Amino acid sequence: MNYILLILSVLIGSSLVFLLKPSNKIVRLLLAFSGAYLLAVTILHLLPEVYTDATDYKKIGIFILIGIILQSVLESFSKGAEHGHIHIHTDGKKFPTLLFVSLCLHALSEGLPIHNGNENLIWAIVVHKIPIAIVLTTFLLHTKYSKSTIFIFLTFFGLMSPIGIYLANKVAFFTEYQSEITALIIGVFLHISTIILFESSENHKFNLQKFTAILLGILLTIFTL
Repeated sequence: MNYILLILSVLIGSSLVFLLKPSNKIVRLLLAFSGAYLLAVTILHLLPEVYTDATDYKKIGIFILIGIILQSVLESFSKGAEHGHIHIHTDGKKFPTLLFVSLCLHALSEGLPIHNGNENLIWAIVVHKIPIAIVLTTFLLHTKYSKSTIFIFLTFFGLMSPIGIYLANKVAFFTEYQSEITALIIGVFLHISTIILFESSENHKFNLQKFTAILLGILLTIFTL
């Protein structure tokens, strides 16, 4: 079921692009909501869990910091697509390889902390992947590839998080170093969610719609934990 939900989130995001062509404003509001939800789940669920299971708190903190740095590196290739920066300059032929690989690695990492359910985290990732799928689909459409080719790339992207779950639960390395890997991904989640939430609005004006989306994401997490 977890695999299906994660794949469906990509399908929903991609379908929205083809059917409704959501504006940048709508995508940013979806990202704000999903970023708040992801941040709240990370703080209220993942952090307490990883520190409860850990014996070396300093090591866990180091891996969280490494995760923050790692995501910073990935974003130098994705150009901030995780934050909704969907403006791209392309000649219509060049495939955005670095963007695609970066988002796929990000999607793969999202599945790694999921062990034996973790329903709150699964829903946080599902909610987060919908606007990311919108961003990726928009980029792919700008390449002028055929829809069948775009479908293949989106399918590959959609399988990344389920593969991450499989690796986390079936491969000895990931099960043996579960706490360290989870701490690493916590750093990734903290970086992404805080950038989404705290990016300055135009002229640093208070954005009521974004604030409302953030508040709803946090409240939903609190009341569903």
